[in-house]
Amino acid sequence: MQHVWDFFSKGGIIMYPLLLCSIIGITIVIEKFYTLRRKRVIIPAVVKVVENIGNLEDLKTAAYICNQNPGPFSNLIGVTIEKHGEEKEIIKEALNDQGRQEIHSLEKGLVILETIASIAPLLGLLGTVLGILHVFNIISAMGIGQAEALAGGISEALITTIAGLFIGIPAVVAYNYFTQKAEGLVLEIERHSNNLLGKLSRLSPNQDQR
Repeated sequence: MQHVWDFFSKGGIIMYPLLLCSIIGITIVIEKFYTLRRKRVIIPAVVKVVENIGNLEDLKTAAYICNQNPGPFSNLIGVTIEKHGEEKEIIKEALNDQGRQEIHSLEKGLVILETIASIAPLLGLLGTVLGILHVFNIISAMGIGQAEALAGGISEALITTIAGLFIGIPAVVAYNYFTQKAEGLVLEIERHSNNLLGKLSRLSPNQDQR
């Protein structure tokens, strides 16, 4: 633990915003691992009841299951069922509106993670510049004979660069992973929603099909 603190303290003041970036990034990664689990988003009970819809009574059962299992997928299916009997264009518009809200909830926090991936290396670079400036100030005041003081400035420069990259690289990987995962879930939700729309059309043969 002492070695970690020594490493941190040698990095200078820039290590504090880097530490903050690290804490925020880790928090978002943990939260997205939990919220983007497939079974938590694409709830099996809701999928099963949607696939088994064959009559109007099944719609009531599906609506009840959706209410009992709230989430992006359930909310979208619930809105679609709620609009049953309306014109097809009205259902699609409601589906699109709700879909945008649910996509936003799935991608919540990813913009912050992307920002951390971008600014962490820049903060490291800033620390490097400040460390080099410190070295030049030492040389200007004491000459090049103060090896220990010079080593401290060089260490500050290198440590912040290392810390910035150490935070930024995993943040980029995590951002890309969760973005792809969210997009995959959205595509699966769209597939089930379109399947439900087709069933609603068959249950309402007189519905306007424009």
